[in-house]
Amino acid sequence: MLNAVPLPAVLTLAAALFCIGLFGALSRRNLIGVLMGVELMLNAVNINLVAFWRYFEARYITGQTFAIFIIAVAAAEAAVGLAMVIAVYRHYVTVQADEVDQLRG
Repeated sequence: MLNAVPLPAVLTLAAALFCIGLFGALSRRNLIGVLMGVELMLNAVNINLVAFWRYFEARYITGQTFAIFIIAVAAAEAAVGLAMVIAVYRHYVTVQADEVDQLRG
């Protein structure tokens, strides 16, 4: 059961997901797209944490604990990020990152 999915396959999946998220965060001009890219990168980290926990330290719950912590951080990041996007939209009437060129309110 432990070797049903080999560790390199899981790590490859996580690396691909992280690369897709990084590309999405760096190439998108839409702020919502940037947030979605960051969320994909955090999910790739969660996959790595759970995979390393499962294959190396299954006696302890460290991987699961860190994954839950990252999920909580991601939820807070999404809430703050969406609040900032709404504030930017109310002020500039756009969510394009390149059109927001002033940081003062």
